[in-house]
Amino acid sequence: MTGRWWVYQRERFPLFAHGPLIAAFSVSAVSYSTLLRGGTALPVAGTLVAFATAFLFFLQLRISDEFKDHEEDERYRPYRPVPRGLVSLRELGWVGVGAALLQLMLALALKPALVALLVAVWTYLALMSIEFFAPAWLKARPITYMWTHMLIMPMIDFYATACDWLVRGADLPAGLFWFLLVSFFNGIVIEIGRKTRAPGDEETGVETYSALWGRAVAVRAWLGAMAACAACALMAAWSIDFLLPAGAVLIALVATAAWLGVRFVGATAAGAGRRLELFSGVWTLSMYLIVGVVPLGMRHFA
Repeated sequence: MTGRWWVYQRERFPLFAHGPLIAAFSVSAVSYSTLLRGGTALPVAGTLVAFATAFLFFLQLRISDEFKDHEEDERYRPYRPVPRGLVSLRELGWVGVGAALLQLMLALALKPALVALLVAVWTYLALMSIEFFAPAWLKARPITYMWTHMLIMPMIDFYATACDWLVRGADLPAGLFWFLLVSFFNGIVIEIGRKTRAPGDEETGVETYSALWGRAVAVRAWLGAMAACAACALMAAWSIDFLLPAGAVLIALVATAAWLGVRFVGATAAGAGRRLELFSGVWTLSMYLIVGVVPLGMRHFA
């Protein structure tokens, strides 16, 4: 029993890959809210609840994808855990329900008012899982499909920030909007980065942006999402008096991304797109560090 679930997480929800990103995601959200309030230290309980709840949200997203993509997986990707019988959809459904119960208990323990925000995220996730009642319409419009699904990112981040300001009884912090936009564009960067591949890595039945738009256009879209994310990150950093350090990091990151993008467009080797996917993770981790974790740490120890 334990062995097959370990294999499942390794293939579909790798803890050691997702854990640090989700930690940065949630800790940054609480840190940024704390900075906007003028605080200098993370609330321990709020941070732990934000991380645990966000981790379970991302697990539920994976489970939702297993249900949503089941028919296509059986047809085109029989090597995945569910089609090959490693775990069943029924078992995954119960894992999702268990995760929801744990999220509910955490919210009630920290601040019952969080439950309303929790239900809002659950509702949007449920709508995503049924493609907003319009699967064919959305599938024919990949850009609309992407941004409607990426809206879950700022919703989860908003919940994480509420583990600070709402629990403290404070008003919604001014400037939070820019941080939520950073989350939205980070999601798009990761989405395009993981679905941009070299010709030899394309799979039948797997829709990638490189196949839909061509590699050059996919790379431009990836870089465009980064540019939008960087602009929002600068505004978020400005709101907490961290503009110059954030700007220096962003210049280095954008330059590196542009270099990787140019190399990828001209690459022919299999696996070349993996660099874009890996750098998308580096980008996202860096964004959350420079607009939350690092500035709060510097203020705390100043």
